[in-house]
Amino acid sequence: MDISVVVPLYNEEESLPELTAWIKRVMDAHNFSYEIVLVDDGSKDKSWQVIQSLKEGDENIIGIRFRRNYGKSAALNVGFAAAEGDVVITMDADLQDSPDEIPELYDRIKNQGADLVSGWKKKRYDPLTKTIPTKLFNSVTRSMSGIDNLHDFNCGLKAYKKDVVKSIEVYGEMHRYIPVLAKWAGFSNIQEQVVQHYPRKYGTTKFGPGRFVKGFLDLMSIFFVGKFAKRPMHFFGPLGVISFLLGFIITIWLICEKLMSIANGTVYRNVTDQPLFFLALVAIIIGSQMFLTGFVAELVSRNGTDRNKYHVDQVI
Repeated sequence: MDISVVVPLYNEEESLPELTAWIKRVMDAHNFSYEIVLVDDGSKDKSWQVIQSLKEGDENIIGIRFRRNYGKSAALNVGFAAAEGDVVITMDADLQDSPDEIPELYDRIKNQGADLVSGWKKKRYDPLTKTIPTKLFNSVTRSMSGIDNLHDFNCGLKAYKKDVVKSIEVYGEMHRYIPVLAKWAGFSNIQEQVVQHYPRKYGTTKFGPGRFVKGFLDLMSIFFVGKFAKRPMHFFGPLGVISFLLGFIITIWLICEKLMSIANGTVYRNVTDQPLFFLALVAIIIGSQMFLTGFVAELVSRNGTDRNKYHVDQVI
């Protein structure tokens, strides 16, 4: 099979018939073999009934329904597991992403060797309350991830080599960072394509302002897990040692200063009367805790079921 189109959706009953018909026209025009994986993320409207109706008239449609709303990341993860195409395309169900972009995305994966191609909505039809935070969010993600050639990490329209979606796990709010997950999994050929963005035709957006806070926290999680999941002591250990040594050196300096004042016959405050003493004490305690945290995390990591799980590219 050439292409799997994975579409996560929540309360999109109006747009589904138009979206699937649009995808079908594009696929038929280019003679692609394909499947459309519609993942209903616990919709409260008639989305599932619409999917059932569409399935009856088109054997290329696969419907998956959650018992409740789990979020876009969960829907994508399940859709990736079900996808069988050599190239996997993701897009939103609100008709703001254009299926007309599929042929070029497919070509860049299949024939030009890209591992992942992320869409860039260069001209957006969203309010400033959404576009300005998104630009800031993308800037922070670029600097922290090292993927400096992407302008829009959160664009729903993306294309993947099949190996990519089978090698990553998407959870929480991690759908915003799939290019980062792919990079940590060893897929380095990550590209970008300017795509058409359309105004929302039906319904309202399903994401509120809280998504930016959750997104930032997930970025920190990805940064830590990607670098230190198999060696947490390399993160906690140096910080703990530095903090402990800093506190220890300050304490020794205060004690030596006290002893010298006694030897010289000068009056000097008790060590415990100085603010630096309590700063040193806090530094020692924090350093010890961080070192022990790294030690415990190392034990957990070494006893994990995936401690020796690595992504192998080729065996000859």
